[in-house]
Amino acid sequence: MDLEAYVENPDRFRNCLLPCIPQPSEGDVRSVSSFQESLIRMLLGIEMLQTLIISTLLEKLPEFMFDGIVDGGLNIPRMIINQLKWLDRVVDTKELAAKLMELVSVAPVEVQRDIITSLPEILEDSQHNDIARELNALLQENTQLTVPILDALSSLNLSSSLLTEVREAVMATLAAVQLEDLPVVVKFILHSVSASSAHEVVSNLRQKLELEQCVLPPVLQASQNRMKSKSSAGSASTAVASGSSQDSVTLVLDCIKSAVRFQKTISEAWLKAIESVDDVEDHKVLDLMVLFILHCTNANQSRRGAERVLKLKVRTGLMREALLQKTFRDYSQVMRGYFPSILALAQSLVRSPDPCVVPFGGQMYSHSFTAFDSYCQQEVVGSLVTHVCSGVSGEVDVALELLCSLVMEKPSEMALYAVFVKGILDYMDNLTAQQIRRLFHLLSRLAFGQQQQGSHIQDDMHIVIRKQLSSTVPKYKRIGIIGAVMIVGSMGALRPKGKESQSSSLSQETLRQVTALLELVKSSSESSPEAAALYYDELANLIWSSALDPQVEEMIGMSVLDDFQDDFVVDLGPDIAGSFIFPACAMYNLEEDESQGGIAINLLPLLAKETQSKGEQQSQIGKQKQEKRVSPLCLSPFFRLLRLCEEKRHQGDLEEIDALVGCPLILTNMDVVDKVDSLSKAEREFLCTLLFHTINWFREVVNAFCKQKETEMKMKVMTRLQNITVLQTLLERALAGTPGYMPPVSNFDGETTDGISFGVPVNKAKKDGAGKKRKAPGKNAPEGVSQPEEATEADETQQEQPEKEKEKENRLGVSLTAYRPFFRELDMEVLSVLQCGLLSRSLLDSELHTKVQEEVVLGPTELVFLLEDMQHKLEFSLTAAPAKRAPFLKVRADKTVGFSHLQQRTTKDIASYCVQLLPALCSHLENCHNHFQTLLSENNGVVDGPSTDVEEHQVMSAGYQLLLQVINTTLSWSGFSQPGQRSLLKKALGVLAGRLKEGGPELTLEQLVKHSFEYLLNFRSTMPSLSTALCLSQLLSTVSEKGGNPGAYREQTASLARRFLNQSWVTASGEKERGSKFNEALHTLLSIYLEHVDDILKAVEEIAGEGITELINASKDESSASWPTLNRQTFLVFYKVLMAELEKAARRIPAGKMSDSSEAQSEKLLTWNLAIRDFHILVNLVKVFDSRPVLNVSLKYGRLFLESFLKLGMPLLDYSFKRHKEDVQSLLKTFQLSTRQLHHMCGHSKIHQDTSLTNHVPAVKKSLELFVYRVKAMLTLNNCQEAFWMGNLKNRNLKGEEILSQRSQGSDDDDEEEEGNQELPPAQEQSDDEDQEGDDSD
Repeated sequence: MDLEAYVENPDRFRNCLLPCIPQPSEGDVRSVSSFQESLIRMLLGIEMLQTLIISTLLEKLPEFMFDGIVDGGLNIPRMIINQLKWLDRVVDTKELAAKLMELVSVAPVEVQRDIITSLPEILEDSQHNDIARELNALLQENTQLTVPILDALSSLNLSSSLLTEVREAVMATLAAVQLEDLPVVVKFILHSVSASSAHEVVSNLRQKLELEQCVLPPVLQASQNRMKSKSSAGSASTAVASGSSQDSVTLVLDCIKSAVRFQKTISEAWLKAIESVDDVEDHKVLDLMVLFILHCTNANQSRRGAERVLKLKVRTGLMREALLQKTFRDYSQVMRGYFPSILALAQSLVRSPDPCVVPFGGQMYSHSFTAFDSYCQQEVVGSLVTHVCSGVSGEVDVALELLCSLVMEKPSEMALYAVFVKGILDYMDNLTAQQIRRLFHLLSRLAFGQQQQGSHIQDDMHIVIRKQLSSTVPKYKRIGIIGAVMIVGSMGALRPKGKESQSSSLSQETLRQVTALLELVKSSSESSPEAAALYYDELANLIWSSALDPQVEEMIGMSVLDDFQDDFVVDLGPDIAGSFIFPACAMYNLEEDESQGGIAINLLPLLAKETQSKGEQQSQIGKQKQEKRVSPLCLSPFFRLLRLCEEKRHQGDLEEIDALVGCPLILTNMDVVDKVDSLSKAEREFLCTLLFHTINWFREVVNAFCKQKETEMKMKVMTRLQNITVLQTLLERALAGTPGYMPPVSNFDGETTDGISFGVPVNKAKKDGAGKKRKAPGKNAPEGVSQPEEATEADETQQEQPEKEKEKENRLGVSLTAYRPFFRELDMEVLSVLQCGLLSRSLLDSELHTKVQEEVVLGPTELVFLLEDMQHKLEFSLTAAPAKRAPFLKVRADKTVGFSHLQQRTTKDIASYCVQLLPALCSHLENCHNHFQTLLSENNGVVDGPSTDVEEHQVMSAGYQLLLQVINTTLSWSGFSQPGQRSLLKKALGVLAGRLKEGGPELTLEQLVKHSFEYLLNFRSTMPSLSTALCLSQLLSTVSEKGGNPGAYREQTASLARRFLNQSWVTASGEKERGSKFNEALHTLLSIYLEHVDDILKAVEEIAGEGITELINASKDESSASWPTLNRQTFLVFYKVLMAELEKAARRIPAGKMSDSSEAQSEKLLTWNLAIRDFHILVNLVKVFDSRPVLNVSLKYGRLFLESFLKLGMPLLDYSFKRHKEDVQSLLKTFQLSTRQLHHMCGHSKIHQDTSLTNHVPAVKKSLELFVYRVKAMLTLNNCQEAFWMGNLKNRNLKGEEILSQRSQGSDDDDEEEEGNQELPPAQEQSDDEDQEGDDSD
């Protein structure tokens, strides 16, 4: 053929491939711009020549394969392939495809790529499936061609089955794909997804996509850099490589992002795929990144889904901080693109009311600050400042904690944003004392820290502090004192030792500033005893918690020691000068040998002087500045400061001040308490204040010396504890005779619990006009306002102190629980006293008194005192309450009063301290058990035998109960579920399990739970009261939940609860236990029994059928024989629990389905039959017990039960009516008797016009009406509608007598079949059932 010969010449061939440009004619200018196809292309359009020309071209192609780009920048192979694209018709597609694939097999990579990417444009649709198969095969062999092949495949028109096949093949090669090709592969996979296969494909992709292998961790990069640092080029190339690998990851995520944005199914599939992973180890960096993508794109509301899944994963502990850390560490460049989403998610997590997810949000903030640029850092700080100013306590705490940690870790970066943080100073009104401490701690670290990077805000800080200190408003003065002390802490902090030349001690200038600031605070707070006391407390906290420069410590320590002696300590002479309200004498002296020349705490004279000066103050306002006022209010705070200074200066040795443990106080003879009724109001209030100050002094003495090791010291501390418990009983009696008394404040860093600002001194409240106004709301504050706040604590401790008093004088009912905020806080260390043995009276009787005194033992009253305190502490710190927003315009009492030292510790520290005390608590528990066992054996098994000491019995049972509560609260700590605390949990359970049998650390958690359960079960035989029995049951269920299989202990828990319910509970004085506390405990215990029992319906029938029937037949004060806890007083408790649990059980019966087999239907019908029989028994009890609360319970739970039946039981009747007609009929008949009784109750409620009952009536009637029509529908469905007709049911009362007084009676008779009549159908409804049953049974 001539053409072949013509194109032998390469130049001619090249010209044939280039577009033709026709010769321009003279007049035709336009033709120059017109584009013409090449000669070859024109010839290919002639069908008869096409095949030959194609074969010629393809034969020529190999000649140019290896030439690359020839002169003129032309790539001949590419030009040849381009000739074949977009032909109008290809004569022999099949052959062309075969030839092209043949070429691919021999060509170099460049040409291969050109041919493959052009295939969709060359071949017709008929060939697409075949060529796709070949390309798929090629893909398996040659990973170099991944990109062009996928490019071609995504442009081919493939059948869905082939597409799936290709996609699976591509997925299989995913692990071997080059990093730079990965984005194309991911894009192909995601864009070839159909709605039905989306979930499966995305799950697969998620599994195979290992981003962790794409990026070198920084450590490896650094080591590679070091290896290559010999050649600078090498080092640069590594940096480029790490950058490009992050770029590839970015591109992969962009592919996912575009797929998510344009295909709804894919965004849902990703969420499902991530949600369905349920193992911590299986979660990947990719999961977190995809959640950020979904949040960022918000395609079809995926933002909410991403937030939900993230919270769920964090809450269940599946996404942990380590994963977040890895993501930020290795992919910071990639993550930067999603910063807005990261910030929004962090905000959402920190704002969450769920305490489990908040720390994760905090970690997101801190990693963002560390990993990103200054713009992001600024945004992070801004966001945290917003959290702090939000006023929601949980949010504020977390944000302040994060800011503090950022200041510690990145002081120089944070210094740039000090101005933002300083802005919080304008929002301090809503912050608690502890939050203000944290705020000033971080600001003073920035401004006055070692490097002083934030020194530009120093002046502002000084201005704020001076302004607050000079304020006359107590709240602001308090902020000023706290802030100033925190600044002293930062300025006077111990500097780490520097180089030799640099002295590590403070400069004279800094020391001068510190001294000046302390002087300023001292002079500002002298006028108010509360402010002075707060200053001492804050300074004590600072010395306890921070490392101060020795010069500063010494300066504070010396002045404190001298001032304390001058202000509060006097030498004790034979008689005390001065005349006071009560005769003064030295009390509570423990120093036997020093009858003369000792020292004493000058309490009574100081208090008398202060009380006296109040009257004079108004007339001598000008004089008060000349002489220094010493207030007894400052005694305890000042002593705490003194003790901590001494501890710091002498490394824990308190020898210089040990005389203060045993020295007496100048008080009055305490016999005066017995004559409290004969005293005047002023005298009674003076006496109460004196007692409060004395108790608080002893509490601080115990705080100070509880860690001393010498036996003599321990003895004295124990005596002081006894003094406190004795004084508390005296105080209860004094308070009972002094209604409306307001105690002196003892915790100065917060508002007092009654909402009266602490800054108005309690003492002044009696002298000036403003004080009088303020005192009015405080009149009943301790009893009235505080009690609701302390309700839970009151419940727990109600049985201790008041009951001791009740035995002596029934008129006394004052519980010190309400006054708890007015006592000084005991330190955690005081609880170490619990490690002493327990002294019981029987021990004293059996041995000589002197012998016992040789070792330090704890009395039962002191045990109760310490356990109460421990329980309060644990409830405050270990029981996590969700963060609640403060109610608008409502002043709430501050729950943190009295816990300010505790707040300085982490919950983990507190929990581990409690675990250390567990062996001691177990010993006390065993002692209590032995005490009651001995008592029972002495009394031949009777509680109230002749040898029972009533008071001792009460104290011991209170101790027993508190021990169980404390162990329960410790083990219930939510932190044990965190992965890091597992060893602490094993240690705690190991203590309990080890009391029973020695077991090493090799025991599994499950075995430890089993042994602990067995150990605790042994205490069941000596429970002194029902509330103690309840505590044991609760503790056992807490322990059983710690293992992986709580179901294994259900039966034991149920039988234990039943044993307690079947026991007759008698107090030590021989009366039956009763009262609201007893009823509450009974309610909870009965619920535990019914929740854990195997067959709840059978259990309900047993109690309702047998127990209550016995009660009905018993005489008035008798109990049921089989259930001794069931009597007429506790009937309501039983009734309420039975109804509630029956309704819960009905809700758990599975709904009837059409697909159920006959056996399944029979089984469900039988269950409903039992439930309805129980319901019938319970509803009919109203005829005997017709009190209002019983009716209330019956109407409330009756309606709920009826609704459950309509929702779950009626579908079952629909499907089983034909097969089980008799069963359905009898079931409806029984139920109809109950519904009629409910109807009578509605009638009764209307006659009595009792709003608490009539509130239930409309809803009950609506449900009864629905029931009628639902039965009608069921019959219609089963073609039995003729069995149903409507009639009237007369309104009757509980006894079944007709109610004639209703005016609606006349109209009832007329509207027989009117569905819409609101009043009528319930009245008809019972007869509807009744008549329908009658017809049914024909």
